[in-house]
Amino acid sequence: MRRVALVGVFSFLSLAFACGAPEPRIPPGSAIAAPLPRAVLASGNLQQDAKLFLEFYNRALVDMTAELQDSEWKASTDVSDAHAGERVGAEQVMAGFTGSAYVVARAKALLAHATELDDLTVRQLRVILLDAAGAPATDRALLGRRIAAEAKQSATQDGYVYCLQRQGTRCVKTATANDIDDVLRSSVDLGVRENAWRASKDIGKPLRAGILDLRDLRNATSKQLGYSDFYALQVADYGMTTDEMMKLLDDSLAELRPLLTQLQCYARKTLAKRYKQKEPTLLPAHWIGNRWAQSWPGIVDSVNLDKLFTSKPPAYFPEQAEKYYVSMGFDPLPKSFWEGSDLYPVKKGDARHKNSHASAWHMDLENNVRSLMSVEPNEDWFLTAHHELGHIYYYLSYAIESVPPVLRRGANRAFHEGVGELISLSVRQEPYLRQVGLLGASDKLDPTNMLLDDALSKGPVFFAFSAGTMAHYEHDLYSANLPATELNARWWKYVAEFQGVAPPSQRDESTCDACSKTHINDDPGQYYDYALATLIKHQLHEHFCKDIVHADPHACTYYQNKQVGDALRKILALGDTRDWRAVLREVTGEDISVNAMARYYAPLIEVLKKENAGKTCGF
Repeated sequence: MRRVALVGVFSFLSLAFACGAPEPRIPPGSAIAAPLPRAVLASGNLQQDAKLFLEFYNRALVDMTAELQDSEWKASTDVSDAHAGERVGAEQVMAGFTGSAYVVARAKALLAHATELDDLTVRQLRVILLDAAGAPATDRALLGRRIAAEAKQSATQDGYVYCLQRQGTRCVKTATANDIDDVLRSSVDLGVRENAWRASKDIGKPLRAGILDLRDLRNATSKQLGYSDFYALQVADYGMTTDEMMKLLDDSLAELRPLLTQLQCYARKTLAKRYKQKEPTLLPAHWIGNRWAQSWPGIVDSVNLDKLFTSKPPAYFPEQAEKYYVSMGFDPLPKSFWEGSDLYPVKKGDARHKNSHASAWHMDLENNVRSLMSVEPNEDWFLTAHHELGHIYYYLSYAIESVPPVLRRGANRAFHEGVGELISLSVRQEPYLRQVGLLGASDKLDPTNMLLDDALSKGPVFFAFSAGTMAHYEHDLYSANLPATELNARWWKYVAEFQGVAPPSQRDESTCDACSKTHINDDPGQYYDYALATLIKHQLHEHFCKDIVHADPHACTYYQNKQVGDALRKILALGDTRDWRAVLREVTGEDISVNAMARYYAPLIEVLKKENAGKTCGF
């Protein structure tokens, strides 16, 4: 454990008292779920008491966030036992602060008189309590076990080396995640594809026991402040119950089901022809160019944009993404981004291991931002670079004095993803590709094929995975205590039901195929964020294109459009200071809805019906 752990504890206590907060009088083991009376407060001035408490909390939060992010960054970019230990120490300090009995008692005491406080104060206090519920100090031993288990699971995941060929138990041909993705994107040999797909699932074996342990620990800690389970706690970020969230997802899935059915029918026909196989009812997972079938790339042969990027140096991708945002009026990225980020694959022969999943980091809740990527010259990384910088510019936009540190986050979690995906949607369209010289004067992109490819790689297909498979699986894992004997069976039940996909052959319960998805382990109970982000991105895109750019949403660029930049920045700069539903209604004129997304893909319905004429579609 690093020295910072002890320093953090003493800093927390000394800062509390220096800011005028009284010494907490919370007996050991006392219940902290009920609001405390006004008598616990420091003075007769409620607003002043709240101001002092929030000043203390926000100042400590900034300092501790910097320490925590630094340790997590090291653990993700240079996987080792030492760095995992540092991460555990920093997480324990942060949890000891955000979930402390003192913080919870003070926040509850103040919120008991919420009608006497201003809106921004009440919003901060509610977020503080929500964060406390994620790591409450009511049972320190329990919390310590959970933190240690999460660190162990992340270290196992980040340090895992994929194997494409074994001799007995010894691996003689290792692979990176990018290597496996390359096979699934390009190989036409089904044997090679199946081998790579199976290799991608082997990581589930060492992660299986850990996810079961974490399920119990996460549920137990969530119950400390009154949540029924971990999933309910995560859904609470939206001000919704679990039932309300699942209804929103299911209603949206039902609206898109006719289109998804036609897309799956088209995909299985096309891929059966490509691989010279009998057309199946369910798509075999190894036929698809993605490890989890969350996207179905490469099915439309005429739409392969990789060739536009193969000659580009790795630095082109983040640098061009920065130019996109700067062209809309955002500032250039701070020096800290370029100095601190880890943007490219680990060099061959280097013993260092890093997390292969792209991510954006707000290191200190101020202006220290960076990104973790493994950029290679293809379309996916072109889109990913623009997406991750969407997060980075969101961080920078709300890192301002008017937004208290505890509210320096998205309007909800989905807004953060929605902004990144909003930009990815626009930069893949022909106008931007032409603006930046990736398409020559004679190059043409068929708009119908582009839309079809987008639907297969991003739209309804991804929504089926995020709102369907992932959301329902994690709901069952946490809210229904999914039995250990059904980890794989339930996963593949939902993959078939929502995505129309099946494994190459029967999968047994010795592994955990769901665990091969990073988010199951280290971003748990939240994958519906991506589903809601998909809805939000289409609502924002339709608004920007129709009302500001005055262009067809299928051919609409924001590049060099400072009006769009201004409109976007107004949303980003709010952070979490306003109710997300109110913000969305003010910008788009409607509550969160699948309607804009359905309108975007509507032109495909008749096209697909003609393509699939004479076939029995459905799964």
